[in-house]
Amino acid sequence: MTYSDIYALRICQLCKNRKITINKLATLAGLKQSTIDNIIRGKSRNPQVRTLHKIANVFGMTLSEFLDFPELNDYSIDDEEDDE
Repeated sequence: MTYSDIYALRICQLCKNRKITINKLATLAGLKQSTIDNIIRGKSRNPQVRTLHKIANVFGMTLSEFLDFPELNDYSIDDEEDDE
């Protein structure tokens, strides 16, 4: 699982748990649906903090709460090649 896969997983889990569609999430976050779709599909491999913050707010979370989940906490960034 890549770093971008982890973000996609988190968004999908939260949407499912709260019964929010990706389209509704985008609308509530003030983002284009394509922005969310690109994160979900892995096209946006490194979403901006501002984008993640807007998504977190829709779920009533701070950015730190949004990023605090087992898959991300257990992920070793050293395992992924640096694309920069």
